[in-house]
Amino acid sequence: MIKKYLYTLLFIAAGFFAGCEDRTELTEPAAQNPNRGQVDLTKFVSIGNSITAGYQSGSLFQSAQEFSFPSQIAKQVGTTFVQPLVGDPGTLGRIEIVSLSPFATQYNSTSGTPLNIGYSLPYNNLGIPGALLVDILKATSSGTSASGNNPMFDLILRGSGTVFQQARLLQPTFITLWIGNNDVLGFATSGGVRPTSPTPATAFAFLYSQLADSIASLGAKVVVANIPDVLAIPFFRTVGPQMAMLIPWRTPGLPGMFYQKHGESAGTTYIDSIGLLTGTVVVPLTGSSYAPLLGQATGKFYRDNHYPALPPGIDTTKPFGFHPTNPWPDALILDADEIVTARTATTSFNETISTVAQAKGWGLVDFYSLLNNIAASTFTGGTKYNGVTFTSMLVTGGLFSLDGVHPSSQGHAIIANEFIKVLNTKWDANIPLINVAEVPGSLYFAKQNINKYLYPEYRNMNWNNLLF
Repeated sequence: MIKKYLYTLLFIAAGFFAGCEDRTELTEPAAQNPNRGQVDLTKFVSIGNSITAGYQSGSLFQSAQEFSFPSQIAKQVGTTFVQPLVGDPGTLGRIEIVSLSPFATQYNSTSGTPLNIGYSLPYNNLGIPGALLVDILKATSSGTSASGNNPMFDLILRGSGTVFQQARLLQPTFITLWIGNNDVLGFATSGGVRPTSPTPATAFAFLYSQLADSIASLGAKVVVANIPDVLAIPFFRTVGPQMAMLIPWRTPGLPGMFYQKHGESAGTTYIDSIGLLTGTVVVPLTGSSYAPLLGQATGKFYRDNHYPALPPGIDTTKPFGFHPTNPWPDALILDADEIVTARTATTSFNETISTVAQAKGWGLVDFYSLLNNIAASTFTGGTKYNGVTFTSMLVTGGLFSLDGVHPSSQGHAIIANEFIKVLNTKWDANIPLINVAEVPGSLYFAKQNINKYLYPEYRNMNWNNLLF
């Protein structure tokens, strides 16, 4: 009877996974006996922002933190790595699935409890969601952070100094540094409205060099990472193609959907469906709840965002998005000029990171190219890791969590492997790569049920507490 029961369970499990994903290329995990070569990994510290922290689906919570990329690296080499764990559902605002068909989410209005706030040493994971480059050397609390009100600084730093000061206290032998994403991402996610521009290139170069000099003084081996193109993430690749289907004019050059150009009170510029499909203009995921209102006489965006009065020239009796006096809001679109601004900043930041890494003799992970390559493969079969296919699609792509910005647990495994590859090459190590197929994914779907044009329904409040 026991054998019969076990065989039944195995049969059910096999059927489930076979229906979810083709694993014909699945490989055996490498033996866990890492050769560390010329690098000492006994005291490992990771510096960065939300991705480093293991932030997923708009929240920092234990079951995701355990699969943060630095935590997975630490497990792979068998070294101690302490993180500022928060019990599920984590920090306020986790995005959760309510329904798969139609796909809909909810905002979790409850918070979990910090689980090791009394830990006597600094955490090994010093990734702080929302941190800018300037914060790593300057901020000691929420009040002294660049935003002036980010509670994550209090949760992680606990009033005991800056990120760099706490890293120094741990006397690290190996450091990962991935910072600067938010210096351009904040501009992009707000549709180019808030802040008014990315961190100036000269300021970024000065701050990054200053931080690099400080880290170099610790004598640790260091691997840094560059900054991805913001348009490679689902946050900017999901809503636009859906909206293109709602625009009545399909001929390039003919007026379609009016939008409010930055600094203007009413829309005098238009989007055609081709622009939305090709990425000439993009709509962030924050616009998903307003897309179904196109063509209606409504001022819902302004009410939802607590405008004390309608901006000059706005007439909400006109069809929303299809009339120049009731245009699609500037905060919900990244137009061609703003895309150029974001990409120019990213290119400049990455040149700085590459130059500094080379000068310091550090390893460099090229996530800019990695994510662009995965995005390019989205409609040509995706990119496989250990037999699992990944794309840049929201939810069904497997690489990103529900907020469309931060990686899934499997996405973190892919990131961890890129760091390990550089570490192995740079310092003659032979640390085995993580088997991505063994890491929990976000969601699994039967192939026949995957809708590659999955339309997301996100509630406005989902974004109230989102950090990057």
